[in-house]
Amino acid sequence: MCKEENRQKGEKPAETAQEPVSGVLTAEDAKALAPLYADVILALKQVYDPEIPVNIYDLGLIYELNINKAREVSILMTFTAPNCPMADEVIRDVQLSVEEVPGVTSCHIDLTFDPVWDRSMLSDEAKVELGLEDWEGPEGE
Repeated sequence: MCKEENRQKGEKPAETAQEPVSGVLTAEDAKALAPLYADVILALKQVYDPEIPVNIYDLGLIYELNINKAREVSILMTFTAPNCPMADEVIRDVQLSVEEVPGVTSCHIDLTFDPVWDRSMLSDEAKVELGLEDWEGPEGE
């Protein structure tokens, strides 16, 4: 499972996956799915927030990314604000972008606002793009 907290720390997302019902992935399964994770992340980086000129992955809107043995992708994501007027369009773009990745059999997206998104979830790349590279977080606001 790729956790947002790992990406925030600058660590490479964990390249393991979670099999929802039919069993746990072996190390071999996880290794075999690693390139698919990378491709899905690249697809997510092609989807941009309509109000902020940064992709949704680097904005920190993807909280979890799971791929099972059947190559079904499950995404837990959020928005920068709960009342995002373009939410349906962004979710549709995520769905289409991920389902176009060769090897992906389906994509399921769940939306959450817990935890609430804030600027501390931005990747270093997003901070540079937005001119916030010196921003240190809520205490430094």
